[in-house]
Amino acid sequence: MKVVKVGNVSLGGGNKIAVQSMTNIKTEKVEEVASQINALALNGCDIVRVAVKDEVDAYAVKSVKNLTKVPIVCDIHFDYKLAIKSIENGADKVRINPGNIGSEENVKKVADCLKAHKIPVRVGSNSGSIEKEFLSKYGRNEISLVESALKNVYSLEKYGVTDIVISAKASDVPLTVKAYRYLKSKTDYPLHLGVTEAGTYESGIIKSSAGIGALLVDGIGDTVRVSLAGDPLPEPIIAKKIIRACGLDKNYCEVIACPTCGRTEWASAELAKKVEEFTLNYDKPLKVAVMGCVVNGPGEAKDCDIGIAGSKDYCVIFKKGEVYKKVPFCDAEKEFIREIEEIAKSL
Repeated sequence: MKVVKVGNVSLGGGNKIAVQSMTNIKTEKVEEVASQINALALNGCDIVRVAVKDEVDAYAVKSVKNLTKVPIVCDIHFDYKLAIKSIENGADKVRINPGNIGSEENVKKVADCLKAHKIPVRVGSNSGSIEKEFLSKYGRNEISLVESALKNVYSLEKYGVTDIVISAKASDVPLTVKAYRYLKSKTDYPLHLGVTEAGTYESGIIKSSAGIGALLVDGIGDTVRVSLAGDPLPEPIIAKKIIRACGLDKNYCEVIACPTCGRTEWASAELAKKVEEFTLNYDKPLKVAVMGCVVNGPGEAKDCDIGIAGSKDYCVIFKKGEVYKKVPFCDAEKEFIREIEEIAKSL
């Protein structure tokens, strides 16, 4: 499979799946945009996209890059000149649709600029931008969606551009999955996964998890973006969790917790959430359990490095299913966090 470099991030060829997100502030507001990009990076974002709506945004890219470290992708529609200006101002990658930037001459100018600056481009389609010729021929399905994306690819390839990432998104999960499976059979370029217009926080997470997860389990996808309406800061966190749930990242702390039942007499769910937040940025393979009761807790979580289970008055801390410490409930949270830290240091 072809490998495409976006700044210092390599996509494809078995490299780590890169997490992406997008700012929601006009790019000309340099300090605000840079602050949001840095916050996204802290949440696990490897690549960040910014919208370039006009020349002011394009010229601002250079200043934004001076205040940030992650690669910047410039999102351009309709005006080929904005693509060129963004590239000249330091974009690490651009996102364009050759079909909406005008004449062949304009496409060639962008292609020449991409090659001169040695940066990649993402092209593709979504369910709202399928080319009419393919809609007429195939109807609205995975074939028309993918062939529309590939038409954009061919329009750049003929001018010598080969550092390409492709996307073929829909807001419909089954259509998205079918499209990427079909696309994978047609190309060896890196694929950018996502369910477009996935929705608000909860529905967006559900649709993204279903669509992206199904594809990752199939071995499809090289970079992902979870699209949530509103604040983008949760997007990379959710994306990382999807990647990990699919077994594609072992270097993290997995926190398991039972659903709790009538036997639960302590705030185990609250502690599970605190532990998950505390270990969010751990980059070592660690499995932690927070269980509701001592009846089944240690046994059900015996494959965990460390775990806790409790009752109204006390908790037990166990390692690999074997209880080794009993602590008063009032000290349980502090003691358990300390034990997790100690194990993490030894890894």
